Amino acid sequence: MRSVHDTFHLAIPARDLTAAEHFYSALLGCHVARRYDDRITLNFFGDQVVCHYSPDEHARPLALYPRHFGITFRERSDYDALLRLIELRKIPVFQEPEIRFKGLAEEHETVVLHDPSDNLIEFKFYLDARMMY
Repeated sequence: MRSVHDTFHLAIPARDLTAAEHFYSALLGCHVARRYDDRITLNFFGDQVVCHYSPDEHARPLALYPRHFGITFRERSDYDALLRLIELRKIPVFQEPEIRFKGLAEEHETVVLHDPSDNLIEFKFYLDARMMY
């Protein structure tokens, strides 16, 4: 079973590593752990995201489903801080902040960003933390 000391790992394509590093590090504030000619390893909010250089990655229509990744915040203040960061740094937004499933137990707020390689990143906060899973 995963413990708090384990790290989730996700590898994603990046058409331009310099642009990916700027987006994740300079804009989102993720720490660059390692950089090689073919990849960048990042501390993505406590988990590991690796951007693999993929110059031939075919452009596809941007759609949240079926492929996206992100963070579900436990604390409202962390979600609000991210929204403020998006506003201050003018981070590209794919889907503006909205409330989903309003009035239901799984009600949550969500915002979706897209990186320079059009990977979609969803950030959300559930009013009831028991609904996170």
